[in-house]
Amino acid sequence: MTTLFVFVNALTAWLTFASLIGYAVIYTMYLKRATPQNIAIGGLAGATPPLLGWTAMTGEVTGQALLLVMIIFIWTPPHFWALAIHKEKEYAKAKIPMLPVTHGAEYTKTLVLLYTLLLLPVTWLPWLTQLSGLLYLAGSTILGISFIYYAYRLKFSPTRKTAFQTFKFSIIHLMVLFILLLVDHWIINY
Repeated sequence: MTTLFVFVNALTAWLTFASLIGYAVIYTMYLKRATPQNIAIGGLAGATPPLLGWTAMTGEVTGQALLLVMIIFIWTPPHFWALAIHKEKEYAKAKIPMLPVTHGAEYTKTLVLLYTLLLLPVTWLPWLTQLSGLLYLAGSTILGISFIYYAYRLKFSPTRKTAFQTFKFSIIHLMVLFILLLVDHWIINY
């Protein structure tokens, strides 16, 4: 924190500290074992890296930075719940109240699908606020529809591997989404 405070700015240092407390203390030490909504609530701390990068570069919190946080925040539950469905027995054995353990895989699959449906329009917000251009819009749409397809398969035609395939695609989704955002904003629209 001191390095950020001295060499970057105080806002980034304080937000990093808050994120660390949110993840290491609130999520890991309390929420993870206290509620099946641990991912939905604790996901905020894990969604802050774009905000931290933004404040490091600009020294301020803006609406566009918060949109990037919102994308990761909405992306986090279907990402982790797909893994939790795949590893349901392990979570149950460890007594970690992940949603498939407490509410069943079918309920969790429904929420994965609903969150992916919500995620698609949320990923359009950078385009709607002129943070990105048409490359990002097209890419985010293709990625979002693909994620919905995986979530739909998970819910309505699952196999033994569908949950893990959905989890793996979610990683690709987020990585490519942010690459598209950077390329569109800094290279194409510069």
